[in-house]
Amino acid sequence: MTILDLKRQFSRFLTSEPDRLHFAAHSHSCWPDASQAGQQQAWEDAAKLIDGKWGHVLGAVLPGAQGHVARQLNLPDPESVVFAPNTHELVTRLLSCFPAGQPIRLLTSDSEFHSFARQVARMEEDGLVQATRIPVAPFDTFAARFAAAAKAGGFDLIFVSQVFFNSGFAVEDFSGIAAAAGEAMLAVDGYHAFMARPVDWSRLASRAFYIAGGYKYAMAGEGAAFMHCPPGWGERPRNTGWYAAFGALSAAQDSRTAYAETGWRFMGSTFDPSGLYRFNAVQDWLERDGVTVAMIHAHVRALQDRFTAALPVGPLTAAQLVVPQDQPRGNFLTFELENAAVVQQRLAARKVVTDYRGTRLRIGFGLYHTAADVDALLERIQDL
Repeated sequence: MTILDLKRQFSRFLTSEPDRLHFAAHSHSCWPDASQAGQQQAWEDAAKLIDGKWGHVLGAVLPGAQGHVARQLNLPDPESVVFAPNTHELVTRLLSCFPAGQPIRLLTSDSEFHSFARQVARMEEDGLVQATRIPVAPFDTFAARFAAAAKAGGFDLIFVSQVFFNSGFAVEDFSGIAAAAGEAMLAVDGYHAFMARPVDWSRLASRAFYIAGGYKYAMAGEGAAFMHCPPGWGERPRNTGWYAAFGALSAAQDSRTAYAETGWRFMGSTFDPSGLYRFNAVQDWLERDGVTVAMIHAHVRALQDRFTAALPVGPLTAAQLVVPQDQPRGNFLTFELENAAVVQQRLAARKVVTDYRGTRLRIGFGLYHTAADVDALLERIQDL
């Protein structure tokens, strides 16, 4: 596999602290220089258009971002994509689609990200959700076990990650889960997969929601979370902002609150559009230079292979990898360490940025890393 060298495209972030090795590309990727042009354009449009900027944002910037998402996910209709400042906003709108007065019967995993897991846990306290959680481990049987639970039926919502944030394990095929979902709404958290692994959602576009955003591997920063909304599912979320009426019929047939039929039915209200500007600028750069997600993932896997080939190094061994090397995974490696917090802190003292979750140390590899960066990382870990 080929290791790319695109460090020059990230000069502003990488030269701000030249001795720093940023290996948390799974949490906050460095932004390419192209994103600065997007940020500046957002300010200039605001200055030039003032109140009139919203016609441009909603008529050109947002549709442009929808088009980029649709291209990356191979969606049939860009208008199925809705944006929000963060995924929590989108999750709470999904949860508001179900009838009041009875708990939402939920099937999920034991390893979902906090924006969903915390919200569900709080709703359980008030009897608003009845959750069934399937353990992700052992990885090699997860998809089959999860599909079997879905097939047993009795669920209103099925929510599961494509790549799990606390391990990096990736579910490669959702066809079995989708087939077993029955009448339940199906939603997939794709944040750790979008722009990290090639994703073709065309076969599931009419069936499953897909949630991700620009903060991590899309390298565009905050404020550009999105959700693909399959037609006919979740038509009237209770949590709704006035933008959700855009495109709705001018006169509702039955005096009920009107909604758009596209992904706009999940829109909220006024938002900071600068994240969409940055997202578009980064996507335009990648498309212009012919950099595909397949190339990004191959680049990262080559870096990961270079890293793991050197194990054991310092406190890290291959036996500590949470996801074995023969299992599908995302663009970060996770190590099970009793002293993960201590190792992370010692690496930080050596200007190596990683992170940890409990007893798991995460090391993320990105488009701005080279083979030399991996070798430098290995040297600093060896010094621990």
